[in-house]
Amino acid sequence: MRAIQYDQFGDYDVLHLVDIPKPVPDSGQVLVRMTVAGTHPLDNTVRWGKLPPGAVKPFPLTPGSVGVGTVEEPGESKLEVGSRVMISGGRYGIAADGTWADYIVTDPSHLLPVSDEVDDTAAAALSAGAGYLTAYLALTELAEFRPGQTVLAPGSGGAVGQGGVEIARHLGASLAITTATNTAKAELSRAAGYDVIDLTRESLRDGVARLTGGKGVDVVLDGVAGPITGQALGALARGGTLISIGYSAGMQADINVTDLIWRAAHVHGFQFALFTQEQINISNAGLLDLVVRKDITPVVDRVFPLEQAAEAQRHLIEGGPFGRVLLSL
Repeated sequence: MRAIQYDQFGDYDVLHLVDIPKPVPDSGQVLVRMTVAGTHPLDNTVRWGKLPPGAVKPFPLTPGSVGVGTVEEPGESKLEVGSRVMISGGRYGIAADGTWADYIVTDPSHLLPVSDEVDDTAAAALSAGAGYLTAYLALTELAEFRPGQTVLAPGSGGAVGQGGVEIARHLGASLAITTATNTAKAELSRAAGYDVIDLTRESLRDGVARLTGGKGVDVVLDGVAGPITGQALGALARGGTLISIGYSAGMQADINVTDLIWRAAHVHGFQFALFTQEQINISNAGLLDLVVRKDITPVVDRVFPLEQAAEAQRHLIEGGPFGRVLLSL
């Protein structure tokens, strides 16, 4: 079978297309034929060797944490041969070989059936970047979000920025705001119906003040970090919550501690290890249903063939995509 692998940490050029034997599932595992895989900023972090020692399986490693495929060998699971499934959970692409391959062996608890009403691309886009799942769990489990509150999810082209806005609206937010780093992306965001702050024309704090009448936002879903974190903290309403999710703009942030004190702010760090596999599966199943009902619509920026995985990863990290970047197998 074809797979993307790397046998040392480094830049995009360590990714290679290889021909390797199809994996043989152990007792209790399921063999899945992948059709569409998602890319994720975490794939980039893992490839650069930025995770703690021992977190990554021995080389060679196949990246990819999410995707959609069909069951080829169901093993002892209750899944049927040919049924369409989405990867839900697990540490694929990190502690085990991932989805950037023709086949993957998985734990059956990490698979969710996909309705015929959701095509492979839409299902993969839902899971790519984990923005929708992250936003749902962050708002409902960490922020104790209530209908009528306001939400800021910076990064209009990113998974958390787009997913955060759509999930906040679904949950009853009175206002869901995102940001754009250039006017072209701001226009795309407005065309998609988002309330967006064009950071080339006003600061994040000024934009939030304008949109909220000076009150600030109740919740920030910060998947950007870097300089955005301090600005977003200063844009909170009194008693507001900032949830730190990702760091696409940098791992270091400068904050004004008086924003913590005077705003009586709450700050949480997000990671999927905080939640059980059952919580993740229930949430993903609910999100798939929202796609069926067209309550949310994952945006796809571009689909690359598997052999162009390095170019796809570069496009995700450096190309400023507006929507998810996928791999077709």
